[in-house]
Amino acid sequence: MSKDFLYNEIANGIARQISNGILQPGDKLPSVRSLCHEHGISMNTAKRVFLELEAQSFIDAKPQSGYYVSKRSYTKLPLPEVSRPSSRANDNEPDELISKVYANMGDENLTLFSISAPSGDLLPLAKLKKEILQATRELREGGTAYEPLQGNLKLRRMVAIRSLTWGGNLHEDDLITTNGAINAVSLCLMALGKPGDTIAMESPCYPGTLQLAISLGFKVLELPTHPITGLEIDALKKAIPKINLCLLVPNFNTPLGSCMPDEHKKEIVALLAKHDIPLIEDDIYGDLYFGTQRPKCCKSFDKEGKVLWCSSISKTLAPGYRVGWVAPGRYKEQLLKIKLIHSISSASIIQESVANFLKTGKYENHIRQLRRTLHDNYLHYAHAIAQYFPEGTKTSRPQGGLAIWIELSKEINTKHLYELAIKQRISIAPGRIFTLQNQFENCIRICIGLPWSDEIRSKLKQLGNLTKKL
Repeated sequence: MSKDFLYNEIANGIARQISNGILQPGDKLPSVRSLCHEHGISMNTAKRVFLELEAQSFIDAKPQSGYYVSKRSYTKLPLPEVSRPSSRANDNEPDELISKVYANMGDENLTLFSISAPSGDLLPLAKLKKEILQATRELREGGTAYEPLQGNLKLRRMVAIRSLTWGGNLHEDDLITTNGAINAVSLCLMALGKPGDTIAMESPCYPGTLQLAISLGFKVLELPTHPITGLEIDALKKAIPKINLCLLVPNFNTPLGSCMPDEHKKEIVALLAKHDIPLIEDDIYGDLYFGTQRPKCCKSFDKEGKVLWCSSISKTLAPGYRVGWVAPGRYKEQLLKIKLIHSISSASIIQESVANFLKTGKYENHIRQLRRTLHDNYLHYAHAIAQYFPEGTKTSRPQGGLAIWIELSKEINTKHLYELAIKQRISIAPGRIFTLQNQFENCIRICIGLPWSDEIRSKLKQLGNLTKKL
């Protein structure tokens, strides 16, 4: 293990203990010598750990005494309010603002807090390249032939095996591969609904899903959502007579990062099944949990085949590979028909390489480290936001995923903040793009998928200072 990696691991571990309240303000930390002995590191590495924690305001040095947890150290900011969208379906899409934000995608000259994806620095790029070369050798005709309509068998088999971790108990024949999760959701919408139908979603919600629904002619009914527990069930019950479909992201949805409790998932599945309303479940963030166990999915409680479970590797392994899948339950034949019309086949080489990556155990090793890094990032980002943003700022407390939702005072318009930030080469996602209604104008989403560094801290400080000016 490199010295840099080891020093970061130790510093992040202590930061986690402080942030989680295990170490309290005023507690004395082990001495430099004790840290050396405990972790088998040099005096210089131990001193570097303490200097980094001191620079982050996690600890204070007292001459002739040692290091203590700072009384100014990170404290959790208040939670954002439960969303209260209008009870009427809407289609007021902020198209121009969405286009502005996503036009920045891939711009290496910007700090992209706006794009919810892990940085390439956090991905196993060299290993993926080897898998692609191996796939070209193994596949019939070097991967140039069409895949079966249902998709790569090995990939479907590996996804089915991994479903056991969340109680899915899927079979390879239950799955259809797609070109990413948004393509899976798109196939579901086209197979199940028609223009004029009303679809219920969380609020706030991923802009791409909102755009997709509107483009297909759906009316979108946004429902109140709690920043910790997700969709408010009572609101869904009241909406039942108005809706034809439901689309939810129960596990670490963007932008809130909320995770619906298992009992809520079970209740929602039973409620929708009772009224014969299909549920499209987007589980794209499910593997990015910060706790000790992967959360279950709504599909885990599906007894009648009315939950269409969608996911992909876009947020965990390779955003640009566009590899996804769907377990459509009783709607399998409808989806295959739509896929035949719109896609015919998926990319053979890419699917085979991802399947091999899953099969060899490389994915589990990678995702374990990615979860740890993202959790550490979250703690650092949250600490910086508490330190640099104006008084009255509220933040979500994601239990997984890639985002922090920031709610600012009502007089701040984050469309204006976006324009100021982009001039300083910082791209943010204004809250208005996560809704079809006139709400969240004082909110932003920050992606935590960029590796923590002095530069990221500096950019968050710049952003905080811009916010204070507004």
